[in-house]
Amino acid sequence: MTDKTEAELTGAQSQRKPKASAHSIGERRLKPSTLMMGHGYDPMLSEGSLKPPIFLTSTFVFPNAAAGKRHFEGVTGKRPGGAEGLVYSRFNGPNQEILEDRLGVWEDAEDALAFSSGMSAIATLFLSMVKPGDTIVHSGPLYAATETLIARILGRFGVHWLDFPAGATREEIDAVLGKAASGNVALIYLESPANPTNALVDVEAVAASRDAIFANAAVKPPIAIDNTFLGPLWAQPLKQGADIVVYSLTKYAGGHSDLVAGGVLGSKAHINTIRLMRNTIGTICDPNTAWMLLRSLETLELRMSRAGENAAKVCEFLAQHPKVEKVGYLGFLERGSDARQADIYKRHCTGAGSTFSLYLKGGEKEAFAFLDALRIAKLAVSLGGTETLASHPAAMTHLSVPDARKAALGITDNLVRISIGVEDADDLIADFEAALEAV
Repeated sequence: MTDKTEAELTGAQSQRKPKASAHSIGERRLKPSTLMMGHGYDPMLSEGSLKPPIFLTSTFVFPNAAAGKRHFEGVTGKRPGGAEGLVYSRFNGPNQEILEDRLGVWEDAEDALAFSSGMSAIATLFLSMVKPGDTIVHSGPLYAATETLIARILGRFGVHWLDFPAGATREEIDAVLGKAASGNVALIYLESPANPTNALVDVEAVAASRDAIFANAAVKPPIAIDNTFLGPLWAQPLKQGADIVVYSLTKYAGGHSDLVAGGVLGSKAHINTIRLMRNTIGTICDPNTAWMLLRSLETLELRMSRAGENAAKVCEFLAQHPKVEKVGYLGFLERGSDARQADIYKRHCTGAGSTFSLYLKGGEKEAFAFLDALRIAKLAVSLGGTETLASHPAAMTHLSVPDARKAALGITDNLVRISIGVEDADDLIADFEAALEAV
């Protein structure tokens, strides 16, 4: 390497100033799908690399001791807002920060955090919000691990819970929140659509109930919602009154079944509270996973759109099959008799998604025969990948849920959960038709 002149060094240093991302061209505000290609990253800060490098380092060098002190003031909460620079990879890193910038774009959230898994995101949220004696009010059903975390783990530390069905009316929500209000409600936690029944929660009704019942409270309990099944393309709950949105980024955001990660979006005030807990217990995702998610976000809209189109075609076929009892597909709500769910869908959703519940005529035997006969669709848990997946919630993801609660929540032995991928829709129909012949 040759020695650089003072002019060359000065020029190089001037290139190191971060270049602000473009959010608009003239009066046109850029769409999230466009911003995913470069938002939050300046190639000139990384030797002109078009894509962000993977920053495999455990720690970062401070320019001076005063800067180090200021960074740790943010990390430890002595000064709100977190670190103003890079400190240590348990707290932040370039790949994670770029990812967080882009995650917030889809739902116009003030801030976002990335986590090592969806459950680490949920656990960190709960630990940052509740203390012994507090109550969590939640919709039901929830993902089985979330229910286990609330009832069996947090319950051991004196945290209480009350729930209402996912499709509850305003009156039913009022009744549960009113009862819970006799104690300290620290958090209202929702999952919509519910896993695995696909029942929708009326977020607007929950927000209205919360605001009315806690109108005189010094602090209203925040509303958090797991938006993994529909977000961010088909549902954006911050617009309906939620304060915090939770994701398993493993699913549609990652979209290739090759990573595990989680995310939380919301106001800066709530995110700062959650960030302090993440800094303490170290649930941030690693830089390689963050880099892979940045890649995946570039095609998120394309993948979700194709999967949604495929699901609509597949569900039309399944709904007419004589061995199918019912298809719990959101796109059918406006045709059915459940006016309440149809109304929520119309107000909250921009699409029906690609994950649905299939109820076969029969029970576990018939469901297992169907699953074992599939050739294209893979027998595996998870959802939102490029490939079609099918599983049996009662015997797999929700096996740990007590039988009585499974029955109450509609998680039956004839229920198969299907997540449609981006394959050819007619090929998938042929696969399902052949598998149903084996039932």
